Amino acid sequence: MSRIQITFQQLQAAGRKALIPFITAGDPDGELTVPLMRSLVAGGADIIELGVPFSDPMADGPVIQRSSERALVKGMTLFRVLDIVRAFRSEDTLTPVVLMGYANPIEAMGQSVFVDLARQAGVDGVLVVDYPPEECAEFTANLRAAGLDQIFLLAPTSSEQRFRDVARAGSGYLYYVSLKGVTGAARLDFDEIACRIPRIRDVAKMPVGVGFGISDAEIAKRVGEVADAVVIGSRIVQEIEASPRERACANVETFTRGIRIALDELVGAHS
Repeated sequence: MSRIQITFQQLQAAGRKALIPFITAGDPDGELTVPLMRSLVAGGADIIELGVPFSDPMADGPVIQRSSERALVKGMTLFRVLDIVRAFRSEDTLTPVVLMGYANPIEAMGQSVFVDLARQAGVDGVLVVDYPPEECAEFTANLRAAGLDQIFLLAPTSSEQRFRDVARAGSGYLYYVSLKGVTGAARLDFDEIACRIPRIRDVAKMPVGVGFGISDAEIAKRVGEVADAVVIGSRIVQEIEASPRERACANVETFTRGIRIALDELVGAHS
């Protein structure tokens, strides 16, 4: 059983929701990424999604695009991202880390090389936006053999057949994109989320996290009423962007703790 699966099992036994924050590796610089990851854990994160910066992101809104640009300018690469995970893992053996990014850096490194190095570094899961399940069977098999979870995205437009496809290929959890658009967009349709999540969970038989458009504790709590996990990215990256470097970790921890407190008010609530 993977660290991700163990984490969800423990949370579900306690009636709690998973908090999954996202930051971009190397933003504002490589030296601050591990301290920021520690701050997320101190604030109550259960799983960390660590973004692999890429020059041409297709799903990310302007906030995360800018964070990737800052990281790339500072020389962040996929190899350095794995070094960051290794450094974090040397001090934290419990918190799962999911790398979230795009296919190009993995293809440039080589799929099998990436999987092997990711396993060695202590990565627990991978979410590659542009690897749909029908086009990455070999990658999926390599991840599975290495004991790594592969997380797939589902959208409001996804069919029940798509639910089944990602359920067969994926593991750990599924990431439901709560709106049609890029990260950081607004106007969540809570009724639609409440309708879709139970249907996905029934077909997939694994936890479902919801992300895109979750910007504060109130929204997180409403989403947490029906989802197994709440994913927050742009709002945290925005906090980093707006903070003086010496205040970034403290501000991120404070923001994360506010979300954690709101989600813990749901303890015992039924999904």
